[in-house]
Amino acid sequence: MVNIGYHSSKIQGKVISNLYSQIVDKIINIPIKQFRQVNINVYSFSCERDLAVQVASIRSFIRHVGLPNKFTVISDGSYTVNSRKLLSQIHSCVNVVDWQDLADRQIPDYIFDYALNHPHQATRAMWKRLAALMSLNIDQPTIYTDADILFFPGATDLINLCNSPEKSPWYLPDCKPSLDERILIESHERLNPVNAGFFILKQQLDWYKPLERVVEFVNSPIFFTDQTVVHLAMHNADAKPLSGDKYIINVDDQFMYPDRYASCQIALRHYVNDVRHKFWLNVGV
Repeated sequence: MVNIGYHSSKIQGKVISNLYSQIVDKIINIPIKQFRQVNINVYSFSCERDLAVQVASIRSFIRHVGLPNKFTVISDGSYTVNSRKLLSQIHSCVNVVDWQDLADRQIPDYIFDYALNHPHQATRAMWKRLAALMSLNIDQPTIYTDADILFFPGATDLINLCNSPEKSPWYLPDCKPSLDERILIESHERLNPVNAGFFILKQQLDWYKPLERVVEFVNSPIFFTDQTVVHLAMHNADAKPLSGDKYIINVDDQFMYPDRYASCQIALRHYVNDVRHKFWLNVGV
């Protein structure tokens, strides 16, 4: 039996995505009604293919959280001059930097090797992202967010978390373990999987301790090796999980027509690949 709801949702998402992409230069010039300044630095990592997704994500953050000190888009190196200009036109707080310009040259050479020479493009991208994240100067509350995340009215919760005296990081609990088992030594390290697509930092993480395991046990990284590094670094820093009721990454509504979780009460949803089409069912201008 054909799942009409699922296929209708996929088709609708594709149509909206195509339309949004075609008029993204016009959408960027639509003012966002937001005057609230928030003492937060935000970083996101994306590529030319994700231009429309990145625009929608930034606009949703500004609309529902506020105007950060800066919203930096880290390019994987593929953004064109025109796309960088479009992103910067969203608001004066938005800027675009290339990952190599951000990456600290003191980072071990093998990270650059994975980022530049790994045979799989997606894995190269993840190590470019990791190189950039390792290089951030965390001098005030900092959010990292993947481009395929939409923010909702409940995202004002982020202001409270960032302004709290709590120094521990906050992470997005994954809906299922997506980890490189080769670098998980103890059984407890498999618990409470971290999704690397969103987190809050008050101070920089110690990335080198989990990376020692990559050097020792990994001949060649897989797609989830970098996420496992984030997972270990977070738990080593006693990171706290964000509420699963407000910070959503579930995919159990993949084959339904509606978005089961989109509402004014949630803070965000990470629209990972299985439910990426639902991103477009909830995007605003």
